[in-house]
Amino acid sequence: MSDYRAWELDPLVLFADNHLLAVNKPAGLLSQDSGTGLGNLEDWAREWVRVEKGKPGAVFLNAVHRIDRAVSGIVLFARTSKALARLNEDIRTRRCLKRYHALVEGSPEQAGAELVDWLSHDHHMAQVCRPSDPGAQRAVLRYQVIRQVRGLALLAIDLETGRYHQIRAQLAARGMPIAGDGKYGAVRNDEAGSIALHHRRLEVVHPTLKETVCIEAPYPSVSPWWSLLD
Repeated sequence: MSDYRAWELDPLVLFADNHLLAVNKPAGLLSQDSGTGLGNLEDWAREWVRVEKGKPGAVFLNAVHRIDRAVSGIVLFARTSKALARLNEDIRTRRCLKRYHALVEGSPEQAGAELVDWLSHDHHMAQVCRPSDPGAQRAVLRYQVIRQVRGLALLAIDLETGRYHQIRAQLAARGMPIAGDGKYGAVRNDEAGSIALHHRRLEVVHPTLKETVCIEAPYPSVSPWWSLLD
């Protein structure tokens, strides 16, 4: 890939230094190579580093976390092996904050709550299950209703655990599917396949400076969901 600008769909670099790169992923773009030959954010980010930072040859770049193709928002990459190891450990020990915004169908019964479930997944879908079920993993999140907008509720969601499709499955199990998420029972859908889930804020400890880095991602500029907030 010779020119990263030629396929810059709308990703926006939110933070960059010698150790970290944070990018605002558009919905519909894969976070990483899936083996299908489709464009993905990691390849775009690696090319951005090569061009913008003048890095000849192979570029070290690894995703610290990923978000689903249908989801938009922050994806953080480590630019050094030391940064990757330290950030992976911080995520494992929950020394970070991951906040999402979601527009959901239905009416939340409470203005805010902590949701604790056990999840299993199969056939590219997660479901709430019993703790004793094979593959069950504990899933915890907290949500707060920000406001109501055009028949949807805007939630701020803090993840304590990072399970497969966790937010989508836990909210849907309580009658609050994310708008656009037909897989989990949403009525309102987008032909392009995006869902109204956005990784809005990330707080991590910088791997070398040991200072908290706060990263915020604006909503996608073109979206059937986030334009409802205008």
